[in-house]
Amino acid sequence: MAGRGAAGAESQRVQRELRRVFPRAEFVETTASGTSVATGEFVPGNGAWHAAKAVAFGEKMVVAAGGDGTVGEVANGLIGTSATLGIVPMGTGNDLARYLGIPREITPAIEFLRTGNPRAVDVGKGPRGYFLNVAGCGFDAEVAEAINHRMKWLKGTTAYVAAVLATLSRYLPQRITLTVDGEAHEETVMLCAIANAGYYGGGMKIAPLASIDDGKFDVILVGDVGRKEFLKFFPTVFHGGHLEHPKVKQLRGSVVQITSENLMPMLADGEEIGPTPGEFRVIPRGLNVIAPSLG
Repeated sequence: MAGRGAAGAESQRVQRELRRVFPRAEFVETTASGTSVATGEFVPGNGAWHAAKAVAFGEKMVVAAGGDGTVGEVANGLIGTSATLGIVPMGTGNDLARYLGIPREITPAIEFLRTGNPRAVDVGKGPRGYFLNVAGCGFDAEVAEAINHRMKWLKGTTAYVAAVLATLSRYLPQRITLTVDGEAHEETVMLCAIANAGYYGGGMKIAPLASIDDGKFDVILVGDVGRKEFLKFFPTVFHGGHLEHPKVKQLRGSVVQITSENLMPMLADGEEIGPTPGEFRVIPRGLNVIAPSLG
């Protein structure tokens, strides 16, 4: 399903390329997480189960070929083990691969799995498992819901921008209590992004100062800005310039708790994880990943 189905279309090529580099590689297709149409309940994907099974059979590296959601699912089965995560980016956004500097084309990405070195990176733990990139609540979670359910024909940054415009027409800022390492902050926000790495939304540099191996989240709060003002400064997010806006605040900490007056949707690595309240913790260097650089 990754990349609006593009990953499935390239499946045979990926298998050929991987077997060229790793002749005994084995392959499984994973199911995606999401909300059941029949019951309305969240149904986890099975990438974590497959990854944990591979480790139990003695595999030293498990490769996720897909988008940020696929990578997050597979990583959930590797946290706390000695196995290494490899990434072949084939999704809509590929934001973790972008942050880590992993090649975005299939052949170079697979070749790098052979030549690259494992790096220990931080992991975030949220209400529904672990995440690697960015979690949060509010406007961006509403945008993710629009992308995942109503704009499946669009890809990457185009999908995100279209979803932003559609969501902005009806979204109202919300009152939250954000507690960062025990210090409470009462805020009215458009969104709250809890960043382990720097990018989300197909290239938006939401946390330009984030480091994935420093044991801290960068928490970005976009305050109560009007629709016109939001549209005016929104493009600056793609190069990190939004931090200069007077209604954008940055905090840092290793434990973040969110409560809100009204239920707000939350997301992690682009996937919906249910409504507030929620708690997020950093697991320092909880995963090994093949990556050429650490942002």
